[in-house]
Amino acid sequence: MTSPDPSRLVAGAPHTSGSGRTTGSGQATGSEKTTATRWSRSALLAVVFVCAACGLVYELALVSLGSFLIGNTATQASIVLAVMVFAMGVGSLAAKPLQPHSVTAFAVIELALALLGGLSVMALYAAFAYLALYTQALVVVAFVLGLLIGAEIPLLMVLLQRIRRQEAGSAVADIFAVDYIGALVGGLCFPFLLLPFFGQLRGALVVGLVNAAAGSFLVFVVFRRSLSPMRMALLGTAAVAVVAALVAALVYSSKFEVTARQALYRDPIVAAERTPYQDIVITERRTAEGPDTRLYLNGDLQFSSIDEYRYHEALVHPAMSGAHARVLVLGGGDGLALREVLTYPDAGDITLVELDPEMIRLARNDERLVRLNRGSMTDPRARVITADAFTWLRQANQRYDAIIIDMPDPDESATAKLYSTEFYALARAHLADGGRMVVQSGSPYFAPKSFWCIQSTLRDAGLWTQPYHVDVPSFGDWGFHLAANEPVPLAVHAPRPLRFLSPDELASAAVFPLDRPPLDMPPSTLMDPRILRYAQSEWTVY
Repeated sequence: MTSPDPSRLVAGAPHTSGSGRTTGSGQATGSEKTTATRWSRSALLAVVFVCAACGLVYELALVSLGSFLIGNTATQASIVLAVMVFAMGVGSLAAKPLQPHSVTAFAVIELALALLGGLSVMALYAAFAYLALYTQALVVVAFVLGLLIGAEIPLLMVLLQRIRRQEAGSAVADIFAVDYIGALVGGLCFPFLLLPFFGQLRGALVVGLVNAAAGSFLVFVVFRRSLSPMRMALLGTAAVAVVAALVAALVYSSKFEVTARQALYRDPIVAAERTPYQDIVITERRTAEGPDTRLYLNGDLQFSSIDEYRYHEALVHPAMSGAHARVLVLGGGDGLALREVLTYPDAGDITLVELDPEMIRLARNDERLVRLNRGSMTDPRARVITADAFTWLRQANQRYDAIIIDMPDPDESATAKLYSTEFYALARAHLADGGRMVVQSGSPYFAPKSFWCIQSTLRDAGLWTQPYHVDVPSFGDWGFHLAANEPVPLAVHAPRPLRFLSPDELASAAVFPLDRPPLDMPPSTLMDPRILRYAQSEWTVY
């Protein structure tokens, strides 16, 4: 028996007699037709599975990209999901007049979806880097993607019914069951396969190629007899063009990413890493004072080598001016705060907890960072742990004389929890009797609500606080909070002369000007992260 030709099912397959066999010579028997029907139906459901996985990856890629570039994952997710779900409804309605031409319409929609979805991350990154129109571009891309995804299911339903007539409820159940399973697989592949092995930009392009292949298989193999030679040629040419465009973008992606990233920074980029947690960029330029090395996390400046000593002396030494035999540093993966801690010869039990292993690797191996941190990340007195600080505090049981919290600003959902009452209460539980804790708190000038919210949050966790601020030229007016279980003097007793922080300087740091007086702000909690709203609203005007 010859292998069945599934395309005959949708191109006027011959009428069978009552015995189940065709009347013409060489035509398919009833059993052959049943086998071909099953094969075609299985092929269509497999394509539904792949398309659903690709569609969800496109959604997740937009959410993930926004969280890296803009921050505030909750807002990015809300924009993408709301716009796409709305557009999917519009797309479903728009597909109704296309049903008489379901094969051609599905081919065009699938190729357009593969092209736009595959190029979506590249296009949005370009809009962010070159045009500063990210949010507007995001809404447009999300809407068009949703429109195309929404048109898929109605057309696939028509194609399924062309293969084998069945009750509408049963057909809907089959389509949606496979669709949801595909979405599950796509959702799991994105963080565990695509991001680690391909990254965001190349991962979207790879998915676009898979999407184009799946759609082309259904049209050009399963339903090829439904197309005229002219349409077959036109759609084939379009498919080749889409695949060629995606492959070309894949080849060019590395150069594009380097060029677009450089457009975001004033100085030449000398190192860059996109990790599962953040975008790490190091820039360097020559100045009259020597090389100006700068570290950026998700686009936010963390330090400039020209004046970072001002920040780190003000951060570390007030907390180290009490007992400091046991020291805990939370964050500070660049090793600069640890450098200051290690200047105390009697600090013998030092632990640093950093989330991102790539940041630790750079701090240990990048010659620019090693020069600045003086090899602190490989010092035998320091134990460096890769862990989420919140989770680690919940599991640890040691108490420390000094706790130094050097976290990125709370302008993203992931970091806002590290400025909550719950987090500070956990840190307080690890504070030894008479111990001190210090928290980097942003700018009391540029972000006063955020700064004073941190004070109220620390106090809500049961801690006494002393706010102070210093001038760091790269940052401007920058502030900190010294905290303890009971009042302690704001003092500096460094084992060696410091470059910036003197007792007189520190005393004046506790005085705030009349135009930036203390504010009575409510605390920030896990359930109500006020600090996130304050940080995002205040920094947008600068």
